[in-house]
Amino acid sequence: MKIVIAGAGAVGTHLAKMLSHQDHEIVLIDSDEEKLKLIDSHLDLLTIVGSSSSIKDLKEANVKKADLFIAVTQSEETNIISSLLAKKLGAKRTIARIDNQEYLIPENKEFLKSLGIDEFVYPERLAAKEVINYLSRSGTRQMYEFSGGKLLLYGIKISSKSVIMDKTLAEVAMMTGDNDYRAVAIKRDGLTIIPRGHNRFTRGDLVFVISKAESIDRVMELAGKQKYKIKKAMILGGSRIGQKTASELENILDLKLLEIDKNKSVKLADALENTLVINGDGRDMDLLREEGIQKMDAFVAVTGNSETNILACLLASKMGVKRTIAEVENIDYIDLADSIGVGAMINKKLLAASYIYRFTMDANVQHCKWLTVSDAEVIELVVQPNSKITMGKLKDIDFPEDANIGGIIRGDQGIIAMGDTQIQEGDQVVVFTLPSAIKKVEKIFK
Repeated sequence: MKIVIAGAGAVGTHLAKMLSHQDHEIVLIDSDEEKLKLIDSHLDLLTIVGSSSSIKDLKEANVKKADLFIAVTQSEETNIISSLLAKKLGAKRTIARIDNQEYLIPENKEFLKSLGIDEFVYPERLAAKEVINYLSRSGTRQMYEFSGGKLLLYGIKISSKSVIMDKTLAEVAMMTGDNDYRAVAIKRDGLTIIPRGHNRFTRGDLVFVISKAESIDRVMELAGKQKYKIKKAMILGGSRIGQKTASELENILDLKLLEIDKNKSVKLADALENTLVINGDGRDMDLLREEGIQKMDAFVAVTGNSETNILACLLASKMGVKRTIAEVENIDYIDLADSIGVGAMINKKLLAASYIYRFTMDANVQHCKWLTVSDAEVIELVVQPNSKITMGKLKDIDFPEDANIGGIIRGDQGIIAMGDTQIQEGDQVVVFTLPSAIKKVEKIFK
């Protein structure tokens, strides 16, 4: 594909990095020459110094031949204008990053689509949804639902109390005899392993599991985890993520929100009806104690400053909070934060890039998710007629070593994939894959 990306910020740069490894023709436009020089020296793409809202610069990028135009600058107005211009100049499909919830109202979305914007990505909304997912399932990480919960993907840490510690996948299968869940990947010492029957579970492993909803309790029991209910939560940071999360949860949980900016605190207090908004510094341990952090079931740090969020979550854990979630926008900090005990992490750029990435794939992709604490990706694909994946049982298909089929959604039924499973046309298949196997997976499903 020929893909034009407008904006060399965090999302645009990460997208360019992901896509440049997939044999696409990438053009990146930005007004910051120094930033583009740095990117150009590391990635195989064409950079253009200019404005994405300039017709002259869009023509220089040959946008008329673009299969996909992605506007992810820091300015919502620029993204909308440049997407409209790109469409009128001939781009086949356009995607704009937005910061305004009203553009997602169905009638507004349809209006803008009629003008030329095909898709919208709202990173803060994706991040808030991620936080809500994490809080809905205690003891798990990276929770993600497929087809309304028919299948679930989640990460779970193996504790010293686990009955499966030091056992192979094959031994666990024989021991339990269960077919309602499957381990599709293991994160260990910074590396992601696509496991086979001979691989062992060890203490501290973060195991990614595909299962039916009713099997979560059984998986947690095997991993040595205890289930607990989240009733009280504290949110640090009145950012758009913090406000969106609070507005979604304030009628379900007992919520407190800490915001350091006084004017912002007043606005938040007016906007949120059932959330107690406190003006204060969340790094102040005395303030946290005073506000009863030791009685909280969950602590969510979304200040926009990665260091503050990581530190605050560590303090909350030290004070006895069971569930901590940190917004970590610096990708280099993610593995460090995971290794020192920050519970779950969200990253806006990864969420936005995942959402956009599925539009660049040849196969029919329903969902795509780049996992925050892993270098792997989860894809939900619809099986096409006569595709290779339908030509036999899974054990007889030459499937890439760096990928795993976790489960299948057939009609209203979720099925865990086994060796004897036969995939059919129209099935929605959940695949866990490392970057090295993505193109091979696409070919098998085309």
